[in-house]
Amino acid sequence: MSLTPMSSTTTPRQPRQRMVGEARIRRPPTPRGLLRRRLLITTTKFILPMIGLALLATIALWPELDRANNAARIALRQLAGEVDGGQVIDAHYHGVDDQGRPYTLTAATATQDGPAKFNLTQPYGDMSLQNGTWVSMKSQIGVFIEHTNLLDMWKDVVLYRDDGTTLYTQSMSMDLKNGAAAGSQPVHAEGPFGTLDAQGFALVDKGAVIQFTGPSRLVLNETNKK
Repeated sequence: MSLTPMSSTTTPRQPRQRMVGEARIRRPPTPRGLLRRRLLITTTKFILPMIGLALLATIALWPELDRANNAARIALRQLAGEVDGGQVIDAHYHGVDDQGRPYTLTAATATQDGPAKFNLTQPYGDMSLQNGTWVSMKSQIGVFIEHTNLLDMWKDVVLYRDDGTTLYTQSMSMDLKNGAAAGSQPVHAEGPFGTLDAQGFALVDKGAVIQFTGPSRLVLNETNKK
């Protein structure tokens, strides 16, 4: 008995079919789209350098900004005016004395020099008395200490009382809160009484009383000699 080998049939492998979806159609850009892209690129070229310059300018100007902040703090402490760099221009300070009487201090410029110290140019102050009269003072240079309300004035100091009495000296220290002032340099006074030269003076009650110190020379007007 012979065995005849069985022929094996091999099923040919079918090629894998690719799953092809819907083909995407690449549309060419429209003229409007091209214009939008150009504008975006052009704008970016200008904006990025400007941002860089702004950052550099901020770094360079930071000290000036810090001084401006210091000047702004002056205004918060009742010293108001127009800020220009590290100074306050046309500064004004308003306060009241220990008896509730108002006084005002102004200056062409005020520069902060410490927590409560201000260097002034062309300071001018005026104070009201209880009876409605007033006294004023001015000079070329001054220093104001805010928390103590002390004012030092130098160079061409002029103190004027509304009855016509005027004092001329080169330095004076004043307590605005208590309405007192004093000077130790030679003083020349003029008024309805005549003229007086002395080595110093002291002012109390906001000028209601003025005392002169040291050797003095008084020349009375003719009307006061009678």
